[in-house]
Amino acid sequence: MSGNALEILATGPLATVQDLGRPGLAAIGVGASGAADRSALRLANRLVGNPEGAAAVEATLGGLAVRALRPLTVAVTGAPAPLSTGAARSVIQLAEGERLELGTPPAGLRSYLAVRGGLTVPEVLGSRSRDLLAALGPPPLAPGDVLPAGPAPAAFPCVDLAPVRTAFGEPELRVALGPRDDWFTPEAVRRLLAEPWTVGAASDRVGMRLEGPALERAVGGELPSEGMVPGALQVPPGGRPVLFLADHPVTGGYPVVACVLRADLDLAAQARPGQTLRFRVARG
Repeated sequence: MSGNALEILATGPLATVQDLGRPGLAAIGVGASGAADRSALRLANRLVGNPEGAAAVEATLGGLAVRALRPLTVAVTGAPAPLSTGAARSVIQLAEGERLELGTPPAGLRSYLAVRGGLTVPEVLGSRSRDLLAALGPPPLAPGDVLPAGPAPAAFPCVDLAPVRTAFGEPELRVALGPRDDWFTPEAVRRLLAEPWTVGAASDRVGMRLEGPALERAVGGELPSEGMVPGALQVPPGGRPVLFLADHPVTGGYPVVACVLRADLDLAAQARPGQTLRFRVARG
């Protein structure tokens, strides 16, 4: 069965539809966007038997409430939000008319609600993801929205529960220095790697604004705009780095002192305002 599946009752601070994004379009000024925690999206889809890139709901700091418009099989992964029915990282059966509510997670930032069949809102440039910076894709969800889902895949989920680590703690993110680390003093680079950094309140899907010691420049002047990637640690004139996340700009004119490894970006996406994190140079 396909058609209307979920009615949005509440969204919490922010809820958007996300899949694995629209890669390969940076040359025309379009970023990849997609789920901030890609491994959590993939896991939610695997639990309900979807292809890993199917569209789902990304909810920030809980507060999401939905009603099933027909019997549904769903799963919630990512930040471990308390659920009104079922358990996180498990397969949940919702009867027609049944509500599912996500509380505030005790750790982490973003939770993912996948529906068997995948959400089938219209695609924009090959993706159903909302890019907040470019304003592409379906608008952020609002109470009263109704989301369609596609037909259920032929294969049914083969597990009931996925045991995964959810103690986010103080993340330690691996970085590769450069390409503009030579624009900073050796002491600034040492501080980047030695000091704890606090996630600022102004952080969002575009970038994580970090609070800590100002990184002193060794080179003055302006830098011509160059391509940006997820994980880039760009340093504006104030000296505090911004860690680019899923909806980052495709170009930037401030120097990038280091880049977080793609393998650690899912962990970065779960760091919440006020939390501290550290960087270390990747080895090998």
